Amino acid sequence: MSRLTHISPSGTAHMVDVGDKAVTTREARARGHVRMKPETLALALSGNAKKGDVLATARIAGIMAAKRTHELIPLCHPLLITHASVEIIPDEALPGLRVSSTVRVSGQTGVEMEALTAASIACLTIYDMLKAVDRFMQIENIGLVSKSGGKSGSWQSEDSQ
Repeated sequence: MSRLTHISPSGTAHMVDVGDKAVTTREARARGHVRMKPETLALALSGNAKKGDVLATARIAGIMAAKRTHELIPLCHPLLITHASVEIIPDEALPGLRVSSTVRVSGQTGVEMEALTAASIACLTIYDMLKAVDRFMQIENIGLVSKSGGKSGSWQSEDSQ
């Protein structure tokens, strides 16, 4: 097993020095979903939720969160993100909303945490905007779908949707 990069040889936490790494295009995709009652899904899709347009608000919240990941997660580098998007797709079979995020950067470190943060915050925003009508909602399956770029190359989840 390789050593943890955020732990120094003396055992203290530190920010990894990425100064000598090559600048490459790096991309990460993450996903999650919010399971809810069918009538809650219908309300979200109608655009008539009491707090406003659930899908648009969650999309914006996810993108904003990707850009602020370094402020939320200790030891993450601030990145000049070149692309961030959040897609929200209704799934009546859940029932609920499937959230996916894509984040891209030209830089010296990856954007996995930014993609995961975007998906997580989009799901949390959906929950927040609909909790008054459905306290039984569940946020599920937050995970990394794929990443590319950098020294370690590309990776894709075996269960990517």
